[in-house]
Amino acid sequence: MVTEAQVIEALQSVMDPELHRDIVDLGMVREVVVEEQHVKVVIALTVPTCPLQDTIANDARQAVAALADDLTVEIELTGMTDAERQRLTENLRGGARPQPQQSLAGQMNNVKAVIAVMSGKGGVGKSTVAAMLAVGLRRQGLRVGVLDADITGPSIPKVFGVDDVPMMGPLGIVPPQTEGGIKLMSINLMLEHKDAAVIWRGPLIAGTIQQFWNDVFWGDLDALVVDMPPGTSDAALTVMQNLPVAGIVLVTSPQDLAELVVRKAANMAEHLEIPIWGVVENMSYARCPHCGETFELFGKGRSAEMAAAFGADFLGQLGLDPEMARLCDAGRIEGYENPDFAPVVATISTKIAK
Repeated sequence: MVTEAQVIEALQSVMDPELHRDIVDLGMVREVVVEEQHVKVVIALTVPTCPLQDTIANDARQAVAALADDLTVEIELTGMTDAERQRLTENLRGGARPQPQQSLAGQMNNVKAVIAVMSGKGGVGKSTVAAMLAVGLRRQGLRVGVLDADITGPSIPKVFGVDDVPMMGPLGIVPPQTEGGIKLMSINLMLEHKDAAVIWRGPLIAGTIQQFWNDVFWGDLDALVVDMPPGTSDAALTVMQNLPVAGIVLVTSPQDLAELVVRKAANMAEHLEIPIWGVVENMSYARCPHCGETFELFGKGRSAEMAAAFGADFLGQLGLDPEMARLCDAGRIEGYENPDFAPVVATISTKIAK
């Protein structure tokens, strides 16, 4: 007959996918009951709606079932109590004090590349490009998050169809996930009324952006796409000075005014010594749905020449697409396909891998 000690020993092989420690060591195994050929294990999750709960439960069930033939295993999932979360926090800290200005979430996060999607001005489709980039990278199997740093004009939750309120876990704020598994954080997820205006001064906006980086438990990510606020003011400066931005994707449109302002954003990036990974020209054309002919509604763009002047890659042109607008309005950007965007994803994923 299987013993409780054997069950606990088997569960030591079950790892929390984000904390990278076994569930016994983390104090997540609350109870083990062995009755002849039946074993019940109660596992306390850090948050009741943990997106990886099925993985943890399946791994625990397999580990215990391997102890003996004809063994039935029951896994019960529940949420941690405040006392259990406190013990977990102390366990993870290992008795050491966190570094100044860095929360426990900040210490536990492991983000390979922070990518800032920037336009310099609004209205050129920066947020949709950021969302499409996140979706494209996720389709390649990368672990992706999106930080909506456009505090006064957040649109990321809308295009992804996410309205879940972020929960507070033992390590910090737990970001909700899209259907495709992309983690999101936006001020709009925390507003009681989604159409409420965020009328904040610069320091409060900057503090919120820093909180989204320091106090959110992003876990392990290959890429964190940051939807930047328009312009080159203190909000954009907060991102570029306080987050470890690996590269910038500049979004423009074929208008002299847009090009002028994007040049200002590029000069800001150069001044802060952050590499520009590429330039995307959005709204470059419209295609007739009947004959397929394209029309340059805003004139001939010079984004390729502009990218060359910056020493950056020109990632391509994107046209106006009613289908993309329809899916964004419906919160289904993850269902959008655009072959013209493939070079953008390919170039950025290559830079992430370096």
